Amino acid sequence: MEDLNVLSRISALREGFLTNNEKALEQLYKDKEDSCKGVLCLNEIAVRVATVLASLREFPVVRYRAAKFLDATTTTTFPDLIPTKLAAGIWDSLMKYKDTIPDFPETESCELLILDRSVDQIAPVIHEWTYDAMCHDLLNMEGNRYVLEVPSKTGGLADKKVVLLEHDPVWLELRHEHIAEVTERLKKLANFVSNNKAAEMENSRDQDSHDQSTMQLKKITQALPQYIKQKERLSLHSEIAGKIYSIIRNLGLQELAQLEQDLVFGYAGMEDVIKYLRTKDDTTGENKLRLLMILAAIYPEQFEGEEVHKNLIKLAKLPPCDMAAVNNIKLLGGSSENRNSSSGIFFPKFDITKKNRASRKERPSEEPWQFSRFYPILEELIEKLSKGELSKEEYPCLNDPKPTLNQLPQAHSMRSRRTPTWAQRGISGDGISRHASSDFKKMGKRIFVFIVGGATRSELRVCHKLTVKLNREVILGSTSLDDPSTFITKLKMITADDQL
Repeated sequence: MEDLNVLSRISALREGFLTNNEKALEQLYKDKEDSCKGVLCLNEIAVRVATVLASLREFPVVRYRAAKFLDATTTTTFPDLIPTKLAAGIWDSLMKYKDTIPDFPETESCELLILDRSVDQIAPVIHEWTYDAMCHDLLNMEGNRYVLEVPSKTGGLADKKVVLLEHDPVWLELRHEHIAEVTERLKKLANFVSNNKAAEMENSRDQDSHDQSTMQLKKITQALPQYIKQKERLSLHSEIAGKIYSIIRNLGLQELAQLEQDLVFGYAGMEDVIKYLRTKDDTTGENKLRLLMILAAIYPEQFEGEEVHKNLIKLAKLPPCDMAAVNNIKLLGGSSENRNSSSGIFFPKFDITKKNRASRKERPSEEPWQFSRFYPILEELIEKLSKGELSKEEYPCLNDPKPTLNQLPQAHSMRSRRTPTWAQRGISGDGISRHASSDFKKMGKRIFVFIVGGATRSELRVCHKLTVKLNREVILGSTSLDDPSTFITKLKMITADDQL
């Protein structure tokens, strides 16, 4: 199959895949009407997603987010129909594969949920407090490479590049954990390593070698390389965690994060944001911008009019070009013409007395740490999909399977599954690994989720978490994986030509 060559252009994620359509957000949301670039982009994405499914011999039940119709006079635009059009494109490509691949499944073997970035406008910009997200958000990361400065032999500083990928068991163990949990786990891991035979030798070098038997020395020698590697890894991650905490303190992120999460869950409102911007002059421009983007996602009707932009720029002391990101975050939720918007002006007519509005319901937190309340909408959608509770009005089914008397629906597929590599790996013997499961060989039907316009690390973490919780392999696909700064840059590009 020629289309399988597309796989060579797909980057593998730990729990999914990327189609490498980095400009999808710009190309698909730039024009409200069908554009040549938008159609070509969707066709390319559809072929690549279908190729992934075909290569895995998966035939999905296809669900997609439907366009929202507010009333009979509302006209749908091209961005409104992105999930609908992509679902149709993927289905057409799958039908071609089904006719040409001999062992392609005859009946549905998995579930596919197609979304776009409009499903959750807050997840890409809110401060996440997990290790992976904070490393990429706060540190000068080059992809998955962290530059560690170590003293050189000449006395100066030399750069040493360390790759934080699958081969590092400490990274695998900690990457989805809250930063506070990371520090606790590093201490426990350090205690485990200190019990290594080689550590005993290092701590007793002054002991007379005659007191140690030949067998003891042999065991110690064998353990030495492992001990050195473990010690280096722990030292590296301790330094990284230390740098993250230093940045948290210097940027005052705890107070900002509290406000962000209070906004999301309806405990804070516009008045609180205005007070924060007035009193926190030392907040970085990017963090002010991210706060305003969260506010605009929750209260889009309050951000209409040129006067709003002028007053926001003055209050937040942001350059005019940054306001494009605030304005464009609303485009992801639908055009301003489609909303019952008010013409209120931010200052002094901005309605700061308006009742606070929550963008999602607060859920019982499984983590004891501060700032662990936030969760991406994706988590709720996947859980509902798995339980069969996802609304078919909001998320229609393209090929709703109809069970017959001889084919009753089954909750689990008994196909033999290769244990996911991330579930196999870990730090053996530490007694605190949460990722390992006793048996991943027989799992439920796979759940594929594809997000057009970029996925976030919080959404990647959710898929990792739900794979274990649901005993179903949850595979995240997207056009790209974006950190906050990258997402903001892409968002600005949607209307970049308008500002020339």
